[in-house]
Amino acid sequence: MTAPDWIAVDWGTSNLRIWAMRADDTVLERRKSDHGMGRLRENQFEESFLSLVEDLLPDHPTPVWVCGMAGARGGWREAGYVSVPAAPQNGTVSRVIPNDSRIEVRILPGLSQTNPPDVMRGEETQIAGVLARNPEFDGVICLPGTHTKWVRVAGGTVLQFRTFMTGELFAIFTQHSILRQSLDDDWDDAAFADAVAQGLAAPADTSAALFGLRAQNLLATPNRGETRARLSGLLISLELAGARSFWEQNPVILVGEKRTRELYASLGRLAPEVRNLETEDMTLAGLIAARSALKGEDV
Repeated sequence: MTAPDWIAVDWGTSNLRIWAMRADDTVLERRKSDHGMGRLRENQFEESFLSLVEDLLPDHPTPVWVCGMAGARGGWREAGYVSVPAAPQNGTVSRVIPNDSRIEVRILPGLSQTNPPDVMRGEETQIAGVLARNPEFDGVICLPGTHTKWVRVAGGTVLQFRTFMTGELFAIFTQHSILRQSLDDDWDDAAFADAVAQGLAAPADTSAALFGLRAQNLLATPNRGETRARLSGLLISLELAGARSFWEQNPVILVGEKRTRELYASLGRLAPEVRNLETEDMTLAGLIAARSALKGEDV
């Protein structure tokens, strides 16, 4: 195989993804492992990375551009944050001095906000990808996930953002609350849509509606797939209510995997305009944009 001219890396909490790249930014090969930050100690990042790319590396140094949790505290090297308002690919990259001379590693910084306090790490690269592909876009970018980000952008700049712990709350409720006894892996689309509408109509009642799921399970013949769908719908509706100032009068670009984006389909009836983009595509586009913008900006 042709040796890469550089390597793009997305290091998440659960997974590690790499793209072997040509100098013209076309992809030679994609690879993935389950060696996310959550499984590694600080001294294991280089070893984990090399185990995935060893056979790709030539004898001379190959530039490696990294986004995500490798730059978090306890990661490969802490990369810090750039305060908004800022371009998503702005700031000084952190350079790692590896033991293996065949790689030159640069880690991208995250973004931070003082009021209200907030941070992101990894999503800023997806935002950079969105703006690289859509340079005239002014509006809102929504990045659903464990911690969903709602981001207002204009003129290529991130103006403000807000994080909602919707995905983590769903995991807590399904694994550690009394509702776990009322759930299985089935799903009911109609029940989900109904719960989203219910929660948006009366967000202050969400806590009571959540307990109502358990009560319904005790008092009637349970449909456990319906209960799971209603739980998800109520939590997403609470997020949508809290993010109303972002989407109500702005076009929205939704960045996520297909199934995750489907959970936010109600946005199509709420926001003036909604477009869908794939996470992996935007991450790679953002790494390409960051490499182009930040070459030579090491610390």
